[in-house]
Amino acid sequence: MTAHPASEHPRTSASAERCTPDAVGVPLSGNGTPERYFVVIGSDVARRVCGSLQSAGHRVRHFAQPTDEDLRQALDRRVAGVAILLDDDVASLRYALAVAHIRPNVTLVVTIFDRTVAEQLVRVVPNCQVTSPADVAAPVLLAACLEPDLLALTRTPSGHAGARWDGKSVSLQPYRPPRSLRYRAWLGRVRGQLRPHDGSSRIMLMGLAGLLAVLLSDWAWLVTRHHRPPVEAFFEAARTVAAVGPALAHGSHSYLVFNGLAMLITIVFTAVFTAGVVDRLLAPRSVGIVGTRTLPRAGHVVVVGLGQVGLRLCTRLQALGIAVVAVERDPTAPNLRLAKAMGLPVVVADATDRFVLRRLGLHKAQAMAAVASVDLDNVAVAVTALAVAPELRVVMRAGDHEAIAETRSLFKIGLVHDLGGLSAAYTTASLTGLRPRGVLTHGKRLLVERADGTFVPWPTADRCDHSQE
Repeated sequence: MTAHPASEHPRTSASAERCTPDAVGVPLSGNGTPERYFVVIGSDVARRVCGSLQSAGHRVRHFAQPTDEDLRQALDRRVAGVAILLDDDVASLRYALAVAHIRPNVTLVVTIFDRTVAEQLVRVVPNCQVTSPADVAAPVLLAACLEPDLLALTRTPSGHAGARWDGKSVSLQPYRPPRSLRYRAWLGRVRGQLRPHDGSSRIMLMGLAGLLAVLLSDWAWLVTRHHRPPVEAFFEAARTVAAVGPALAHGSHSYLVFNGLAMLITIVFTAVFTAGVVDRLLAPRSVGIVGTRTLPRAGHVVVVGLGQVGLRLCTRLQALGIAVVAVERDPTAPNLRLAKAMGLPVVVADATDRFVLRRLGLHKAQAMAAVASVDLDNVAVAVTALAVAPELRVVMRAGDHEAIAETRSLFKIGLVHDLGGLSAAYTTASLTGLRPRGVLTHGKRLLVERADGTFVPWPTADRCDHSQE
């Protein structure tokens, strides 16, 4: 592990004293609850978790990237729980194994994005609870893309359950997408067949259509005007398309002139078709011409940003039968290959370009979700989308950037969700023994779903003021 100093609060106030692990025992906090000691590793989400635990009167030891010696010193006392909240799965796995070795059976919450790594970690460390911001936020983002009054949408053994506000509390009800929405999405996928959005695919289809037109015209001439059997007419028409001419120079002069012109035109169409095929074979393509990866034309959801959050959202929408298309700016994004294997259409382009959004059929889309990892990019995409389709439902990920931490100011742009706040609430609830099933928002309130399906309000805490080194 790389050696970095622990990020601790200076001992200059009462709250600073609660952040240090020097005191032994479990005293009572100011609100009368037992004061416990936690270790948190990470940056932004970890700062939120640390701030929430401090607000509850607990002691917190906060690290950015601790060494093994740092961990041994921090865990050399009674520890109520450890949270490892990093964006790097390998680093998270390494820290989790180190904590499990130093302090077995401690409550451990780890952020892991890769599900294979998560499964192996749980198998090796049974007391570990694995989560990720993508999994926590996916139900909330999915609900926002489908209906404005739907708070969250989770999968159940019997289907899906939607969380709605009934005036006093949150209730869970079985949910199925409206038939009109599913029909619109199906029709949009059908209309997208053989309608490519890129130039090379259009060139290829134009060349293929020209060759088929020449073949059909020659065959129809021979069958209708020269009364040739259909099979023989097809054979001679195929020779014309192959530019070798008819088997015999029979027929009228007009047919011979037509046949000669058809062979010359065929040369042009063959060159056009070959150029399109070569370009599709050599250049990476994440959108198909036919099949599931075609670009839908109506009733679809546009997801901007194919990170872990965007990929989870796309797969959830696809499982509901909703047509979806992802937009990713980086052609080397690691999830592009995975999305292609899952049959997800992905357009590699800049979503802040109006021309790109128009080509995506944004004015006929069900919704657009801007869930890139950079908040300012999401704001720019949302503004551009509303300029193209003013009535479009826009769902936006924001709140991680310090400049726009107050997400309520963005509500005029779209439905805003703070993924860091959701993940921090889920992690804090897990550390304190609640075993949450999910987190959702209603207005300015955070609500944590317990194992029995009930929801409890959860406080929203500010980030701690530990210096991150």
